[in-house]
Amino acid sequence: MEQEQEQKQEQKQEQKQEQKQEQEQEQKQELELELEQEQEQAETPRPWKRILSGIIVLSIVIIGAVLGPVLQTNESDPKSTFLSRCKKFTQYDCQRLWGAFEQAYVNKDPCNVPVQAYDPLIAAAPFKPQCNKMMFWSKTKVVVHGFTEKRKDCFVTLEDTVLGYALNGLTWCGKKGSNGTFTTACPRNCENNPVDSFWIRASAAYADVACGDVTAMLSGSTITPFDPTSTFAKVEVTRFKAPKVRSLNVVMVIQKNAKSNCKNASLQKLKKALHTGITYSCKDVPESRIQECGSKPQIACKTCW
Repeated sequence: MEQEQEQKQEQKQEQKQEQKQEQEQEQKQELELELEQEQEQAETPRPWKRILSGIIVLSIVIIGAVLGPVLQTNESDPKSTFLSRCKKFTQYDCQRLWGAFEQAYVNKDPCNVPVQAYDPLIAAAPFKPQCNKMMFWSKTKVVVHGFTEKRKDCFVTLEDTVLGYALNGLTWCGKKGSNGTFTTACPRNCENNPVDSFWIRASAAYADVACGDVTAMLSGSTITPFDPTSTFAKVEVTRFKAPKVRSLNVVMVIQKNAKSNCKNASLQKLKKALHTGITYSCKDVPESRIQECGSKPQIACKTCW
């Protein structure tokens, strides 16, 4: 009897414990449900937020639809890029220039496009002398173009001319047996590739018309500012001729942790490379000063450095 009573008591206790656990489980589930509802309410935007979100999404879609084709064109269709850039120079027949450009490399081995292949293109848009304003550069592309873009009243680079501007940053080549222009699989590790050949030919033509006081912007962030392997050294400097060119004024761009300045030994080689009768000068100029002069047109060109 005692065992039966104990068993009954144990069963009652187990039933109570199970009921208690079930109640706790139900409370826990109710609490979790309330928390989920509160979170959903917090995440659900108010009507004005929904409207604003819709506007933003619509704007992104519209911008993507407008800019998407432009970006794609710039990357994969050099002809449209060339023509759109060229049209900013209203005095040129851009279709004719494209034809002269295209004949240099189309249907040719991309490693067999010599510098002379671009002679017809240079003849179609010859560089014009801009005495005392012509700027050359080596390893300072970003700085110099950031400056001349805003201060063409002071200086003009090759990339500010119609051909330099139209082709700046582009890659192109042809293929044997094809009349197309390609932008991928274009070799740059062979000597007569179409891109390097163009820039060598254009640099030579631009240097040939240099006159008056010529300026060159070199980098103080390199150990050898006057690099004998650079286009500036191999192609441009050799074409500066006196008395047409009176002087070469070097602007040494000094940035943080500069490695060189106007006292660098390589600049002695630059002086020796100049044609007899051309004077030489060099000035260390902080990049911040160049940027300041570029952003303030009221600063006279001669006082930029």
